[in-house]
Amino acid sequence: MESSASLELAKHTLLVFGIILGIGTFSGFLARILRVPDVVVFLLVGMLIGPGMLGFVDIKADSTVNQLILIFGSSYILFDGGASIRLKVLKEVWVTIVVLATIGVLISAAITGVAAYYLLNVPVIVALLLGATIASTDPATLVPVFKQIRIKDRVAQTVMSESAFNDAMGAIITFTVLHVAMGAGEFSVTDSLIDLVKQSLFGIVIGGVLGYLAAFMISHEKFGFLAEYAPVVTLMAVIGAYMSADGLHSSGFMAVFVFGIMLGNQESLGFQRGHHDEAILEDFILTTALIMRMFIFILLGAQVDFGLMNKYLYAGVAVVTIFMLVGRPATVFLCALPDRRAKWTLKEMLFMCWTRETGVIPGALAGMLVGMKAPGAQIIASVTFIAILMTILIQATTTKWLAKKLDLLVEK
Repeated sequence: MESSASLELAKHTLLVFGIILGIGTFSGFLARILRVPDVVVFLLVGMLIGPGMLGFVDIKADSTVNQLILIFGSSYILFDGGASIRLKVLKEVWVTIVVLATIGVLISAAITGVAAYYLLNVPVIVALLLGATIASTDPATLVPVFKQIRIKDRVAQTVMSESAFNDAMGAIITFTVLHVAMGAGEFSVTDSLIDLVKQSLFGIVIGGVLGYLAAFMISHEKFGFLAEYAPVVTLMAVIGAYMSADGLHSSGFMAVFVFGIMLGNQESLGFQRGHHDEAILEDFILTTALIMRMFIFILLGAQVDFGLMNKYLYAGVAVVTIFMLVGRPATVFLCALPDRRAKWTLKEMLFMCWTRETGVIPGALAGMLVGMKAPGAQIIASVTFIAILMTILIQATTTKWLAKKLDLLVEK
């Protein structure tokens, strides 16, 4: 009987996967016709076919299948983003990236927390917990947008790098506030800074080492014995980088991003690959990243709780509006303007102010808070879903238009 139940579950899961792939393929084609980032259409389609509407797809946020897709999909998308980063550009803007990914998250969390305190009428600690949950930008959303819309290199790579590095900071702030909220401890600046440095350094080292080894095994003129297995090596290394970093209680997402940077800058490491092999690997990465986007954002849309969202809709929209129009601009100008080396122009900073989509990572944090029965978790989850919908549907769809208006669009 158990084996029969397991078989039926496997068949149902396979059917759901087939539905997502079929509808996702059509949605991607529709996005191309409409000339909008495909994550926008995937999210809307997910809401349509989810249990709240048509009911074609119903995979719970806390299920093993969803967590597997979320972890691996986000990791692979982030690896793809890292592979498009150029070290030459990174050297020019690294100060801005570091400040945005650390102090910038604190600024966003604080401003959003103040807005939540007054507009939602919640305790200070709940307001701060909400601000921390949605303060970090989302690499799984931003990387696909910038892969599809060609923006001036240093701007696109700064925003993508920030989104990769600030997830650790966002998680640290969230759980630090949570410990205080649940009476498990008091806030310690020193402990938080040590934890941040540890997570960052371990993630960078693990990603760097595995990235170099992967480049060595697929590109070295004498020892590149895995050249024909390059796509498999990327899969293996992405999983290895994430799990190794996570096992050491550091940022798995940072590790896979750095791994991508290493593999994407093989020439700087002294490795050369043939054009044919490089084309095969690039096609594989693009296809795999596309499939992961389909699954992540269709499932994210399907898991939107309309009842919960409606409960705090108006106040939630007001909080997110302040978050987008006050919190993010304050963060960018306070963090990027002092970086005299980068010499950011007003147009570049205005673009970065608008580009900070909320997505998978904040959604996962909100889900964890609900599961842990944190104070105000239902309110936090509701506003997080509102932030995800508003930022992706409004900001992602207008990215190309704004870039064109600010003369930052690069023609293909």
